[in-house]
Amino acid sequence: MKILKKWSDAAWEAAEPVFREILAHPFIGELSAGTLSGERFRYYLRQDALYLAGYARLLAHIASRLSDKSHTEAFLGFATDGIAVERALHESFLGGDIPAPDQISPSCLLYTSVLQSQALAPVEVEAAAVLPCFWVYQRVGEAILAQQRRGGTNPYARWIATYGDPSFAAATSRAVAICDELAERAGTETRRAMTDIFVRCTRMEWLFWESAWQLEQWKI
Repeated sequence: MKILKKWSDAAWEAAEPVFREILAHPFIGELSAGTLSGERFRYYLRQDALYLAGYARLLAHIASRLSDKSHTEAFLGFATDGIAVERALHESFLGGDIPAPDQISPSCLLYTSVLQSQALAPVEVEAAAVLPCFWVYQRVGEAILAQQRRGGTNPYARWIATYGDPSFAAATSRAVAICDELAERAGTETRRAMTDIFVRCTRMEWLFWESAWQLEQWKI
């Protein structure tokens, strides 16, 4: 049966209300304006460093499960090129002050646990789980760049430029296309599971920024 709508179109449509909440979040608003406190931005980057510690392994794990050689090569590239760029940002803003694993926040631990739990799911679902980290960031970066005032100075301009860069957009488009190709060959149940995890992990992206805004700490 011919699929009239691409999986990615349906998945984004399902997640779009969450994405609108992300764009409206005060963390994103102040980041865009350049008024975000250094304390909040540093908190965010420290947790992002902990998140990325396992993200490259997730991408490599997906690569090992994919049957199409071009898909495998793409995910291995994501695991090396993309992570290297983000780690360079961390070194620039954090000065090498990478937190210890036991300093992970509740929200970061929840998000990474959700991703890791997909290791035994169909590979299509595991690939869909990591997609928001590409797609949401790319669209947030582009949205912020579009709002930047001409001639203004933003202390977070380098972070913004990274996710609004055409090369990141190209990597995102490739990741989306691979998920669409996987979905085309998958059954209805797997496609539904892909959409469910995509929406859930988009919510995790919102929670990640909310955690940084609140400077979230363990209660006990």
